[in-house]
Amino acid sequence: MPHRRIYDISEPISEGTSTWPGDSSFSREWVMRLDQGQSCNVSTIRMSTHCGTHVDSPYHFLEAGSTTDRTSLLPYLGRCLVLNVQGKGEPLVVPPESLEALPPVERILLRTREEHDHENFDGGFCSLGPQAAKTCVDLGLKLVGLDTPSMDTCESKELPSHHILLHGGVALLENLDLTGVPEGFYELIALPLKIVGSDASPVRAVLRALD
Repeated sequence: MPHRRIYDISEPISEGTSTWPGDSSFSREWVMRLDQGQSCNVSTIRMSTHCGTHVDSPYHFLEAGSTTDRTSLLPYLGRCLVLNVQGKGEPLVVPPESLEALPPVERILLRTREEHDHENFDGGFCSLGPQAAKTCVDLGLKLVGLDTPSMDTCESKELPSHHILLHGGVALLENLDLTGVPEGFYELIALPLKIVGSDASPVRAVLRALD
């Protein structure tokens, strides 16, 4: 049986990976090294749970929200649609009309840019925006993903898009790299780590071509 094509849509995580301003960047300490005569290579890493491609859990926004280890895995595994959208306005947001004629689907991944730079944070990124977030809820989506750092604008403190999605039961994926992925339907696999009490988790997000 031939293997179905896999697209890796995760950002690489390294010392050069950009993070939200003020957040913890990736760092690594080597505890054991083969080149120092020890039996194996062992490292310790430190980084934000929002570093690279990641899942936000409800606890990120609500004190009583479920943490990553208690969040259902169902939204992060299944058929999805990759869709190209053009941000509009200032700041840039996804126009809700671009989502109104979707075919039947439970998960959408939105590509808002042709090139993906994971090393330089651009505060002018295209966010989902509250109107498009409400459209996602009205469509009954299980998950929405973006190729930018946040569902809300860089300056937002109230995070309305996050809250609309959260209260509407829509899971979030952020910092996807959809470069080179044609529009269309795929199988999404983007499972968060079972980090007890966590507000978020990095994921290794992949798309698998459908039969």
